[in-house]
Amino acid sequence: MWFRRDLRIEANPAFDAALGLARQTSADVLPLFILDPTLIATSGPNRLAFLYDALGSLRSSGLPLVVCAGSPSTVFERLSTTSDLRDVFCADEFTPFGIWRDRGVEKVLSERGAKLHRLGSPYAVNPGVVRKDDGTPFKVFTPFKRVWERSADVSASDNRWTDFASFCWADGGPGIEPVPIPPPPAAASVLPKASEAAAHDRLAHFLEHHLCAYDTNRNDPAVDATSRLSADLKFGLLHPSQILPMLAGAGHGADVFRSELCWREFYADVLYHRPDTVNAAFNPIMEQLVVDTGPIADERFDAWCRGETGFPFVDAGMRQLLTEGWMHNRVRMVTASFLVKDLHLDWRRGAEWFMTHLVDGDIASNQHGWQWTAGTGTDASPYYRVFNPVTQGKKFDPTGAYVRKYVPEIAELDDSVIHEPWEAKGGGLFGGASDYPAPIVDHAAERLEALARHAKTKKTPTA
Repeated sequence: MWFRRDLRIEANPAFDAALGLARQTSADVLPLFILDPTLIATSGPNRLAFLYDALGSLRSSGLPLVVCAGSPSTVFERLSTTSDLRDVFCADEFTPFGIWRDRGVEKVLSERGAKLHRLGSPYAVNPGVVRKDDGTPFKVFTPFKRVWERSADVSASDNRWTDFASFCWADGGPGIEPVPIPPPPAAASVLPKASEAAAHDRLAHFLEHHLCAYDTNRNDPAVDATSRLSADLKFGLLHPSQILPMLAGAGHGADVFRSELCWREFYADVLYHRPDTVNAAFNPIMEQLVVDTGPIADERFDAWCRGETGFPFVDAGMRQLLTEGWMHNRVRMVTASFLVKDLHLDWRRGAEWFMTHLVDGDIASNQHGWQWTAGTGTDASPYYRVFNPVTQGKKFDPTGAYVRKYVPEIAELDDSVIHEPWEAKGGGLFGGASDYPAPIVDHAAERLEALARHAKTKKTPTA
C-alpha cells in the first residue's frame, strides 16, 4: 500500500482493496511512504513539518508504516526484485508531476509482472470526469458546479478496518532501507496537529460552531469561522466524501461550504486539462501584460513578503502567513491583488512565495487562485476589479481586530484610522504612525496604471 496524499485509515479505497486482497490470498500488506526527493525539494518547511507529523500519527495509530527515501520507480524496482511483489495499491493522482511519476512506476512494475492499482483519489469527483454535453471541459465554475453536484458521492463510508495491523508486514519489508521520519524543519510558530483524529476534531468543531453562519462569517478574518480543513484535505487526513454527507440539508451555510469544496475540485480539473497552467496564463493574451522587474520591483516584492507595505490589511495577511503557514482566504485575494495590480509584479512570484510558506499549499488551488485574482485564468476576476486594500480592511475588519493581532505596531490606533495609519497624525499620505512603514505606493495612482496596462494588453495581438 503506497500512501501519498491519503494519510488516513478510514475511507481509503486503495487501502481497503489491499487489505481485502491480503485477506483473500493470505498475503501480507507492506504499508509504504516514499520520501520522493523531487517533492521534498519543492515543499516548504511548513508542509514538510505537517507531513512528518502526519506520518508519525499514522504510525502511532498502529500501522507499521515503512518510510523510505528515493525515486518511487527505483524503490519499486528494488522491491520487485527482492520480494514476491504482485500488486501495488495507491490513490490516483492528477497533477502533472503525479501523472508522470505514476506512469514511470507502472512501467517498472509491468516489466516485472506486477500491477499498479489506482483506487480513489483526493477528490469527490476525479478530475476529467465532469464535462460539458459535448465532452469538453468546463472553463467556468458555476456550470461545472451544477454537474459536479450530480456526480459527487455523498454517501458516508462505513469503512472500519480495526484489525488492519494483523494483515501488515511486520519487519519492514525486503529489499528496501527504511529511514526514520525526519525531524520537522524550522517552520511557522503555529501549525495544526496533523493526524486523522485531529482532522475529525476540526471538522466536528466547524460543523457544530461555524457551519450555520459560514456564509456570513467566512469573510471576517478576525473571527476563526472557517473550517481550517485545507491542510487535512491536502494530505488526505480527511476526504471530501467524509464531509459532503454531513452538509446535506444543513442550510445555506452548508451550501456555501459545499461550493468551496467544489472550487478545490474545479481547479484540480482545470489543471488536469491544462497542465501548462502551473506556470502559464490560462488566457494566453495575458502573457503580454507588462510587469515590473529590476531593483525597485524587487524591493517592493521583499516588502510585500515581510508584511511591510504600509497597508495594514495586506501586511496583517502576509505576517499571518509567516507565523501560521496559513492565511484567511479573503486576505489571500487582497494580498494577491496588491502584488499584481498595485505593485505590478508577475503573479508567479506571489504564487511561489505562497507555495513556499503555506501548510495547505496545493498546486492546483494555489496557481489558479492566483490566476483568478490576476485576471489570467478561468472564471477570472475581471482585471479591472482592483481590490482597494484600505476599503477591504474597513469592510471585512471594521474594528481592526485582525490587523491589531498581526501588526502590533499600530494596535493602539483608533478604529477610525487603523486601516489608514498615515492619517493618525494628520500627516497626509506619507505621514503615519511611528515604527510602521509609510505606504510603498499610492493605491489610487497604481490602480489607474494597472488599468492602463491592461488596456494595452487587450490591443496586443497574440503570437
